[in-house]
Amino acid sequence: MPVNKYYSITELTREFGVSTRTLRFYEDEGLIHPERRGRTRLFRQADRRLIQEILRGRRIGFTIAEIREIIQVYKEPPGELGQLKLLMKRIDEKREDLRQKRKDIDDTLTELDNIEEACLGRLAEIGVGT
Repeated sequence: MPVNKYYSITELTREFGVSTRTLRFYEDEGLIHPERRGRTRLFRQADRRLIQEILRGRRIGFTIAEIREIIQVYKEPPGELGQLKLLMKRIDEKREDLRQKRKDIDDTLTELDNIEEACLGRLAEIGVGT
C-alpha cells in the first residue's frame, strides 16, 4: 500500500460501517487527526489503523476515555511496551466486569425461576390450572 495514500471520510465510513458523525466525534475527542484541505478531511493509513483499533475497543466495551488513555500511552514513554501492559490490565478489568455481569444475570434468572415455581405451586394449591 502506498505510504501517501489518503482515504476520504466516505471511504472509511463504508469500510467500517460507521457514520461520518462517528468519525467526526473521534476527531473531536482527539483520537484521530486527519489532514484538512479546506473542509475536506483526508485520513492517512495511521488514522485508518487507529479507527480500526478504536472500533475494536468500543466493541469490547472500552470507554472513549479508556481508548484515549491506551492511545496516549503508546505515544509517550514507555511507548508500545507501556501500551501493551495497560491494554492487558484493561482487558483483565473488562473480563472481570463481564464475568460479574454474567453472574448477576445468572442469579437473577435463578431467582425468576424460583418465583415462577412458587407461583405455579400456589396456583396448583388453589386449584387454578395454567
